[in-house]
Amino acid sequence: MSSKHSSIPIISNTKNKNPPSCVFFFFTVFLLLSSLPHSLSDPRISEAGLYCSTSKALNDANYIPTFTKEMETLSQLVTNHHFGTHFLNTSSFSIFALAQCFKDLSHTDCLLCYAAGRTKLPRCLPSLAARIYLDGCFLRYDNYSFYSESTDPARDTVNCTSQHGDEVVDEAQRLRLEDSVARVVDRVIEMAVDKGRGGGFGVAEVESVYAMAQCWNSVGSEGCRECLRKGGKEVKGCLPKKEGRALNAGCYLRYSTEKFYSEQGAAAEEGGFLTRGTKIAAALAAAAVIMICLSASYAAFTKLSKIKKESKNLGKISSSIRKSSLNYKYETLEKATDYFNSSRKIGQGGAGSVFKGILPNGKVVAVKRLIFNNRQWVDEFFNEVNLISGIEHENLVKLLGCSIEGPESLLVYEYIPNKSLDQFIFEKNKTPILNWKQRFEIILGTAEGLAYLHGGCRVRIIHRDIKTSNVLLDENLSPKIADFGLARCFGADKTHLSTGIAGTLGYMAPEYLIRGQLTDKADVYSFGVLVLEIVCGRRNNVFREDSGSLLQTVWKLYRSNTLVEAVDSCLGNDFPAIEASRVFHIGLLCTQASASLRPSMTEVIYMLRNSNAHVPTPNQPPFLSTGVLDSDSFNRSYSTNSFVSNALKKIGVSYSSSESSSSGRSDRPSRSEEPIIQA
Repeated sequence: MSSKHSSIPIISNTKNKNPPSCVFFFFTVFLLLSSLPHSLSDPRISEAGLYCSTSKALNDANYIPTFTKEMETLSQLVTNHHFGTHFLNTSSFSIFALAQCFKDLSHTDCLLCYAAGRTKLPRCLPSLAARIYLDGCFLRYDNYSFYSESTDPARDTVNCTSQHGDEVVDEAQRLRLEDSVARVVDRVIEMAVDKGRGGGFGVAEVESVYAMAQCWNSVGSEGCRECLRKGGKEVKGCLPKKEGRALNAGCYLRYSTEKFYSEQGAAAEEGGFLTRGTKIAAALAAAAVIMICLSASYAAFTKLSKIKKESKNLGKISSSIRKSSLNYKYETLEKATDYFNSSRKIGQGGAGSVFKGILPNGKVVAVKRLIFNNRQWVDEFFNEVNLISGIEHENLVKLLGCSIEGPESLLVYEYIPNKSLDQFIFEKNKTPILNWKQRFEIILGTAEGLAYLHGGCRVRIIHRDIKTSNVLLDENLSPKIADFGLARCFGADKTHLSTGIAGTLGYMAPEYLIRGQLTDKADVYSFGVLVLEIVCGRRNNVFREDSGSLLQTVWKLYRSNTLVEAVDSCLGNDFPAIEASRVFHIGLLCTQASASLRPSMTEVIYMLRNSNAHVPTPNQPPFLSTGVLDSDSFNRSYSTNSFVSNALKKIGVSYSSSESSSSGRSDRPSRSEEPIIQA
């Protein structure tokens, strides 16, 4: 419904060019759409069943980003086909996924149902397998190829709950119900397994008892038959209850005393007459085609204009870079890295691989090989080049140049001989252990680099992805902040940006993770987490179930005045207890739930440098549970089409996918957002 209404303003933008008859036409269509029965606009997002595997991927940092990428791919498949399967393999794990909408759902309701399922399924993370049955669609992921699996004795289940009363008590009514259910279930199974009639889907009615059967497209006709026959026997076990659902590996079967399916996808069995809903749908088909054509024409014109403008801008930027000192020839960098030889690889991130290169003049550099598509390439590549090409600070990695002429985009940085901070902190068996003084200097240097970004350079820059792997250490173990691909800048007249979520789970500030509200205090929060990790020598793993997250652990010790117990055991007693406790306090100040209570990076530097400076009492930080994953916006790089974004909003999930100034936006979270933060 909402998607049809939303096309009206698009046409009205050109109302001066359309005859008055068009206005009458769309007004008539609006009235017709408003009169449609509720069953035609019900995405059926009620949760019928959720299964989460007990096997978990606890320690693989790539698992969640890979899962998110899989969901994005499925989103496109569902948008185009109402069904999709896809899999991704890595060296340490595989993710196979399937999504399908039930055949009677409209395109709009299908996307709404998928959006709802996609926000609920991550509750199972980091489980290696999960499946969710909504009353209008199904989603599943696993670590093996399950697509042809029709039944699963260990996990197939039945749901006999009903919103229409528990069960029929009267003996005569009970007997009639049992007879009607038996007949309607047999009939709907017969329809679904008949290739010519149902093709895996069927709806039927027998004496005011309604049934629907839906097989997944991947199981085939024999698999469908096997699954529904098993489901039919199981669902009859719900009698004398008024409703029952069989939730099997390859199908879904439901009966109810209340009509629940959409008439749009079904025809009455007797005499071949169309139902009222189908008649209305048929009557509106022509109108819908006209509306779609007009909307598509407008969208195509807008898209072509945008592409033309982007190409023009891209040409200007490319020309300016070629004429500047930033330009490197692709062939030069290719040879410098020994043609990107794996032995020269020194790093791998979400944006691409980094290789050690030796230029013809003998200078050693780091070459970042990007893996973006064209749209992302323009956004991310030029974002990094334009933001940091002229920035110089001892605690920031210097960008030396780039290459845009070859088959792929390359960035050239100064070479930092030591590894990233995370390898020194978390892989102590492979690197020298950092003593207290070195850790303190790394914390202070990182703070100075961030303070420069927030107010010391020509523009205000928010990094958005401060974490241990993005802090490199030079030959003197001095920190240098790297990876500006996600950075954002904004003017002094703006209090914050509203932007699509991007970053790393565990480092993202709550107001940014929930509402997309981005200020420099988001970097302060990430820095606070970084401080606690450096001092404790432990990752802030939000999935840790034995002792809670790092924030929880440090906060408990702070409350009991035993913070020294949290210091990395590798240091033994070789550290100043008072100074360590003070650094912990500063880290907790930076990770407070309220952004307004967090200090600026300039204040952080003052407190670190001056042991006599007052350090305010911190409030409790937000403890992020896996409930935070009910929102589907938590990956390395988040992008979703506007329709799914609107769908998420419609079902109560906050999501922001466009970047704009939003000084007038409310800072108060909605009811659906509040449970994400656990006090």
